[in-house]
Amino acid sequence: MKKAFLFLSFTLFTLASCSNDDNNTPVEIASVGAVLQPSVGGANQPNQVYLDLSSGKSESVNRASWDFGFSTGSDFRVVINGSLKMSVKKLGTSDITLVQTSDATVTAVGGANLSSNGYVDNPTGVLAGAGSGIGTAIAEVSATDADNKVYLVNLGFAVSTTAPNVGSASLDGEARGWKKVRFLRSGTGYKIQYADLASTTFTERTITKDTEFNFSFFRLATGNTVSVEPQKTKWDLNFTAFTNYMPSKDAQDKPIEVTYGYADFIVSNMKGGTLVYQVLVADGGSYADFTKAKVVEANFSVSATDQRVIGASWRAGGGPGTLPSVKTDRFYVVKDAAGNYYKVKFLAMTNDAGVRGNVTLEYALLK
Repeated sequence: MKKAFLFLSFTLFTLASCSNDDNNTPVEIASVGAVLQPSVGGANQPNQVYLDLSSGKSESVNRASWDFGFSTGSDFRVVINGSLKMSVKKLGTSDITLVQTSDATVTAVGGANLSSNGYVDNPTGVLAGAGSGIGTAIAEVSATDADNKVYLVNLGFAVSTTAPNVGSASLDGEARGWKKVRFLRSGTGYKIQYADLASTTFTERTITKDTEFNFSFFRLATGNTVSVEPQKTKWDLNFTAFTNYMPSKDAQDKPIEVTYGYADFIVSNMKGGTLVYQVLVADGGSYADFTKAKVVEANFSVSATDQRVIGASWRAGGGPGTLPSVKTDRFYVVKDAAGNYYKVKFLAMTNDAGVRGNVTLEYALLK
């Protein structure tokens, strides 16, 4: 983990100074606000960055450093790493020693993978649900061992090492292959069993719940729990690659939802109590003039059950002949778990050379 934001007084800020100054020491937030640069890592966006607005600190972790997150709440839910486009399919057996084969229908995230397949987690961040695209892709872990089936796991893609064209993002590296995995309860925690598809034996590990965090994270390659998110009261926004749902149409022109991998995505810490809403300048006035008195509490309601309120709405992705850009007609109001209010606006999504994955934002405490 490392501090990954650059702090500068807004009155002295220029894009050039932000892109070239590597001083990570926080300074006192200026009255106008603080200008920050999350260390997402450039166009390949290898890092997930967690920002705590109250302290102005952040932590970053390579997004390929974990595979599963085990909920620390009263439920027994397991999430998969959507930043790598992982997907899973429940099999009909609870015997992990049986040989399995890869399944072409368990595609990595993309247009052929419908949300209704239930192969990925619901992107709202709500864990509860009966599957088929609602709740986690992995069913709630049962207290009855025999009810916990084996999952065929498509591990998605490694972080890309290919430099894309200027303005483009390159998220997907080589395919990470397949595993078979089974989840069980172990007292107040979990057990995970995992193996290669052709193996008749398996490895088993125990994962405990630490309620100071939203999840306990596990990495298959090392067989260990790993540190990913900060404590749930110590972050508000997460910059990450992300698996989302998108509206589309089938061959009969009927509306459907497909899974889709996003770069430059921002989720809020819904499970930790962070709330957020968007303000369009045309409706709510300018960022500079926005004060605590203008906060509309009712507007936070959507973010209580959906972590994607910021999502990709802060930027335009660009296209052939058009570079990506920040949407300057909006900003965001964030309320943290301690009841502090902030306004947040985005200034850039590329560096001076046009390389994507170089975000610059400003925020200020509302008074």
